[in-house]
Amino acid sequence: MKSWHSLADKKIWVTGGAGYLGSAITLAADAEGAEVLCLDLPGKAEALVKQHGLKHTTPFSVDLTDAAAVPGLVDMIIAQHGAPDGVAHLAIPPASGLPLADLTVEGFQRVLNLSLPPTFAFCRALADHMKPRRSGSIVLFASMYGIVAPDYDIYQAPMAPNPIEYGTCKAGVLQMARYFATHYGPDNIRFNCITPGPFPKTTVQQADPAFLPRLAQKTVLKRIGHNSEIVGPTLFLLTDSASYVTGHSLVVDGGWTIR
Repeated sequence: MKSWHSLADKKIWVTGGAGYLGSAITLAADAEGAEVLCLDLPGKAEALVKQHGLKHTTPFSVDLTDAAAVPGLVDMIIAQHGAPDGVAHLAIPPASGLPLADLTVEGFQRVLNLSLPPTFAFCRALADHMKPRRSGSIVLFASMYGIVAPDYDIYQAPMAPNPIEYGTCKAGVLQMARYFATHYGPDNIRFNCITPGPFPKTTVQQADPAFLPRLAQKTVLKRIGHNSEIVGPTLFLLTDSASYVTGHSLVVDGGWTIR
């Protein structure tokens, strides 16, 4: 019998697959025997594959922020590599980082346009390719800030609170996963969300180490998350072990949102 986390003989895509969270998922999927396609901006996926000597991972340079181009890109990638069995979709453009008072309507709209319409187009195109096979698992990535508002007290000047457009996009991703799960459920295609809590990137940890204890105190575990801790929840939703799980938000936040 295969282990619960086995991805042997599965084609798995990881978008944003060379990022802080995505790289941990890419490495784990490769180790679990999946045929992995690591999609990221030019040069990033190639560097990850080379650095770790990955044997089952193919790097693929792509920008998924142009909603009009996304369906064609999905068609092209599938023509070259085949339809995936599972997808972890982490790719999302950065928010402005501006405080609310300084954010323009145009800036707010720009982040939404680069996030939600491309995610919609990507998910629909993928699911439509999966329908003839009647199987597939698509895992989107939301955030605790798609559920709760930021605590202003932990963001000390000159740091701005987590920006409003980021949380708005992540709340939209949560609803998108629920809607797609409903629509494609009869086709046996599952949509779920990983909803991470405080997983600050290495650059953030190095740039502002004083911020980390303030983040940690908001969790019931009293620590930040490490990227390896996103792997198990993600693999679970991608594997056949989660074959009866759809429309779910798996919150991985150290207890941040329970109080």
